[in-house]
Amino acid sequence: MDRKSVGGSASKHLFKVILTAMFIAATVAISRFFIIPVPMTHGNVNLCDAGIFISAILLGPVVGGVVGGASGLLLDLTSGYTQYMWFSLIVHGAEGLIVGLIAHKKVDTKWTKALAVIIGIIVMVAGYFVADSVLYTPYAGFVGIGTNLLQGIVGAVIAYFVTPRLKGRI
Repeated sequence: MDRKSVGGSASKHLFKVILTAMFIAATVAISRFFIIPVPMTHGNVNLCDAGIFISAILLGPVVGGVVGGASGLLLDLTSGYTQYMWFSLIVHGAEGLIVGLIAHKKVDTKWTKALAVIIGIIVMVAGYFVADSVLYTPYAGFVGIGTNLLQGIVGAVIAYFVTPRLKGRI
């Protein structure tokens, strides 16, 4: 059944809930497949940010925040990084929310989405600096900056290529 054939506000809401669940599942699955442990920070590098950026840009701040928080928590829970799961819920949730808020501003220039993703990367890197510093040491926080920055940039590049292809389909 096509979402347009059902009509009404309830079906649009249901469709958005289904898309949110699908983005969470896809983000966790892809991130779980591509996970590189970083021994010095006890964390990892993954593709979680790509799914967060894509969902926030396409579907807005609420979906971006939910996908960010849920996928970050679930990824840590299933991959053996449970010490990070509550930090990931907050950090990736805030990242998705902020990217969605900026990307969906009324004034949409060609740089709005790029600015949204850049600020999202900064939020994520700063959040995990705090997480590594609290869980381990400030040294671990500083060591994690480079790998978290790389993770965010890779996620941004993936989102740059995938988002336009998905935009017409959603």
